[in-house]
Amino acid sequence: MIIFGLDPGTATTGFGVINYSSGNVTLLDYGCITTPKNTPLAERLGQIARDLDELLAHWNPDSVAIEELFFCKNVKTAMHVAHARGAMIQKLAGSGYEINEYKPAEIKESVCGDGHADKKQIQKMVKILLRMDRTPSPDDAADALGVAICHANCLKFKTLCKNS
Repeated sequence: MIIFGLDPGTATTGFGVINYSSGNVTLLDYGCITTPKNTPLAERLGQIARDLDELLAHWNPDSVAIEELFFCKNVKTAMHVAHARGAMIQKLAGSGYEINEYKPAEIKESVCGDGHADKKQIQKMVKILLRMDRTPSPDDAADALGVAICHANCLKFKTLCKNS
């Protein structure tokens, strides 16, 4: 099963693609969708949607997961991230995907065993879990891989519960 994870952002949206099979996860791809800082918001959202559409067409994932918006001290930043997240959700739903959403603390708990893990801990654990040669970077891409791993772990748990 191909799982596509997303860490929403306006300037940088992380994406991670993993294969989940027989309880194991393997890396397929990761990276970022980026938009220029001084570009109008509507154009940035359009670029995010187009790039996401290309990635979905390329990978044709079986399942998608996205990080929920977390509390942000900077209201303007939070609003822009919410807009980007909305554009992604609209693109995913419009493409027929069921959207699986996870809170940051859930992702950190699932990947690191600690809901308060920092960015470096996430990167190190993603590297270990996916048997990568180097630490995934930037942290937005590592976070997106964390979202995908979290979703795989939730699927594993659901399967275990169903079979017991």
